[in-house]
Amino acid sequence: MEDIVFVNPPYEQVSEGTDYLKHIINRSPSIGLLLLAAKAREIGYSPKIIESDLEGYSPQTVADMILDIKPKFVGITLFTVGVFNASIIAQIIKESSPEIIILVGGPHISSMGYETMQRFKEFDVSVIHEGELILENLLRNLENGDSLEEVNGIMYRDKDGAIKRTPPPPNIEELDVLPRPAWDLLPNFPQKYLPAIYDYPRAPVATYSASRGCPFLCEFCDTSTFGGKIRYNTPQRVYDDMKHLSETYGVKHLQFVDDLFVAHNARVQEFSRLLIAKPIDMTWSCTARVNTVKPDTLALMKQAGCWEISFGLESGSDFLLDEMKKSQRVETARNAVKWTHEAGIRVKGLFMLGYPGETRETIELTKKFVQEVPLTTMNLSKFTPYPGSPIYKRLYGTSIREEDWERLNGMNFVYQAEGFTEDELDREYQEIIKSFYKRPQILWYYTKMSLVNLTHLKRLSRFFLGFLGSKMGLKI
Repeated sequence: MEDIVFVNPPYEQVSEGTDYLKHIINRSPSIGLLLLAAKAREIGYSPKIIESDLEGYSPQTVADMILDIKPKFVGITLFTVGVFNASIIAQIIKESSPEIIILVGGPHISSMGYETMQRFKEFDVSVIHEGELILENLLRNLENGDSLEEVNGIMYRDKDGAIKRTPPPPNIEELDVLPRPAWDLLPNFPQKYLPAIYDYPRAPVATYSASRGCPFLCEFCDTSTFGGKIRYNTPQRVYDDMKHLSETYGVKHLQFVDDLFVAHNARVQEFSRLLIAKPIDMTWSCTARVNTVKPDTLALMKQAGCWEISFGLESGSDFLLDEMKKSQRVETARNAVKWTHEAGIRVKGLFMLGYPGETRETIELTKKFVQEVPLTTMNLSKFTPYPGSPIYKRLYGTSIREEDWERLNGMNFVYQAEGFTEDELDREYQEIIKSFYKRPQILWYYTKMSLVNLTHLKRLSRFFLGFLGSKMGLKI
């Protein structure tokens, strides 16, 4: 029987009234939980993973599952949108089995740990930093009834209920010390866990993180979990894990979910040469900044199977890029997209609408930029001030806006740029999306993708049925 259960709580990934989007959005599991479960198993525990949102579980269902197992520990990963559902799960567990210890971690805890522990008394211990090397000391001390003062990187309640914080531990400098993610603990992996529609050329698909950290200081990013120093798995370790995914699970495409995969061109070239010398039947996609890619590296990446690079382009306005402290120019972005396209690698542009300082002029510049550069796909998010990011602190100071937490998913305008109403921003949002995806060459590209890979066609059919159902008041 499992003695520690790791939970990704249910949360709303889409805005109200758009449930049909669940058929086409990202359904990938949490890499963080896969690594924590692998570490728990390495130190002698029997872990279980519950991906609540992907399974469609309610907080009550998750709590009932855990109470049936009766583990010693429950570890919940917290993004801001999931905090309240996580607290419901913890409350139900504590009411029935108060001896079960509730541990929480993740991005929300790293940025707002103290405030969260104050607000939610049902959380026993918060893990503030990288959990894999904290886990062993923490579980051992809890099992033995020893003081938690000696466990670095946590926040806990003392016998009087006061919240105590211990010093941070050192970062994990060599990521190869971590065990291989526990993909085997996911039911029906990898068939059940697809990224967003059209984000992969072939299925099955897996996600993987080959580095941690980002040295750039974008105002809208929260880097409190992994920090500003990039740390890596070695190219050989990444290659070995890709080979394992291919041979064990038949994975055909790998999504690297690093904050910044192409940070160090020499490392990416070494990795690419490994794949060229010893090919694996697998394509892959990754992230980069427009000022970190070089034509020679892109050529090697293409030869090694790179299918897509995602760039945080954000805006077509240099003024807004400066406001975001993005440290890049529109012209630099234009060149990077052009080079990537010329290398034969698909380009995904990630944009943001409604950032403080957004005007009708900056929106027009973004619309024009989107039309001019050779993008294959684009994602447009609604500006979201995430707790822990510099912009959150600039807008709200240290205040806790709990009324917004459940809407912080990039799909709601929780903040309206000056001079706009939420409805006006929504109209601009829809116009930018439609102006890109209604272009004949883009429509034809995705038609071909649907015919070549029927998983896309099936997902698209469910999406349209759901959309029509929502218009008729049905839930499909």
